[in-house]
Amino acid sequence: MGESVAWVAVDWGTSNVRAWGVSADGGIVASARSEAGMARLTPEAYPAALDLLLTDMAIPAGAPLEVLICGMAGARQGWREAPYLEVPAELGGLALSAVEPLGTRPGLSARIQPGVCHKGVGSEDVMRGEETQLLGLSRLLPGFSGLAVLPGTHCKWAELDGRRLTRFGSAMTGEVFEALAQHTVLRHSLAGDVVESEREAGFDDGVEAALARPERLLSSLFRVRTGALLSGKSPSWCRGFLSGLLIGTEIAGFRNWGGDEEVPLIGSTALCALYGRGLAAIGRKSRIVDATDCTLAGLRAARELL
Repeated sequence: MGESVAWVAVDWGTSNVRAWGVSADGGIVASARSEAGMARLTPEAYPAALDLLLTDMAIPAGAPLEVLICGMAGARQGWREAPYLEVPAELGGLALSAVEPLGTRPGLSARIQPGVCHKGVGSEDVMRGEETQLLGLSRLLPGFSGLAVLPGTHCKWAELDGRRLTRFGSAMTGEVFEALAQHTVLRHSLAGDVVESEREAGFDDGVEAALARPERLLSSLFRVRTGALLSGKSPSWCRGFLSGLLIGTEIAGFRNWGGDEEVPLIGSTALCALYGRGLAAIGRKSRIVDATDCTLAGLRAARELL
């Protein structure tokens, strides 16, 4: 299997890392995954972590090999910092701005792609990894221009004109949900088995409240607790309401982005489905696009555009 690998695509995240062996015709002929994400590594530990991935894919240790990496390996705390491109950014040039990390074994040519940033005072923002998915989206949906949303711990809203990223914005919605659910008084209202119909009802109520009065988010959050105490709301409803409030407030903040076209959602199916439900509440259509497909299409496109 290793002999048929022409090059290796790597998505290096904060918590884990995924690698794919790509054949000369672009097919995936091997894959590997580990929990050696950026948060668990020092810069000196990356070469060994990469070698383990290659070993898991049965790629001979001495074989000449090209590796193209996106994601957090290029962060300041990663393997080697890959300076950000500034928006508006031509995503087709990602690989052209890649940096070569130190410490790789002889015969292995590794490059780390940059992220993208916005340096405007008062609107500073960054992304790493999502820019590769957006380049992949332009490959998967030829001719697409408009708004794309990438739900996650730090959700990204991005406007594209083909391969050109014209602007983007981030929202810490996923991280805020986890913090509120685990470290505030609201946690007492969330514990229990999930009843999906009740969670969906709570989510819809939360989205409705957020879209109607997004400026009242901090007050509305306390309804998670008081709804359980005074109105007998179930943990499932409370969990859905909290999620709906946060996602709905995020959508309210970006509701003027893009036009009326269908919005691609790139991320986990479950989370994208929630964003699709929220977008439907403001009359926006959406479709889910597989995140791994976008990452691989983006790395392929970046390499081909060298």
